[in-house]
Amino acid sequence: MAGGHAHVEGGNKKIAILIAVLAAFLALSETAGKSAQTNYLTLNIEASNLWAFFQAKTIRQTAVRTAAEEIRAVLGPDMPAPQAERVQRQLAAWQAAVERWESEPPTQEGRRELMARAQAAEARRDRAFAAYHQFEYSSAAYQLAIVLASASVVTGVAMLGFAAGGLGIVGIAFALLGWIAPTLIHL
Repeated sequence: MAGGHAHVEGGNKKIAILIAVLAAFLALSETAGKSAQTNYLTLNIEASNLWAFFQAKTIRQTAVRTAAEEIRAVLGPDMPAPQAERVQRQLAAWQAAVERWESEPPTQEGRRELMARAQAAEARRDRAFAAYHQFEYSSAAYQLAIVLASASVVTGVAMLGFAAGGLGIVGIAFALLGWIAPTLIHL
């Protein structure tokens, strides 16, 4: 009987070590998940700000184009020469502004550049969100594994310990997906 008791004690030590390892992995997965979540929120704000800037440029372009069309329609070709020259200078200045607002590579603040930056921020945001979900699945697997391992100690049912180990492997797989390829699996 003493030998059987020693075997159970050795098994409990192994399960205790398994629980400790699972808890450590759970902590890492939770930390990575919170980091991915924070990154997602930051990138979501960045994308929103860039799209708002894009919209502001679009509104400016529309207002200036409308003003130019109105001047052309109201004043027409019968303008006195000095006035026509001033109007043409103003129209040319507006046209240059409209073109600059459309594309401004040096500052990356033209509509085209803002659109590209916003779309890139959205792609990074979506990747961070996918990573967050992978880490959440990983954490859930670790938590369930810890519960099964604890139940194995209490009940003495070895299969619960094996199931806990299997769920631990599932947790590792999801965590690796979160770091390496978060968009690979969509659940």
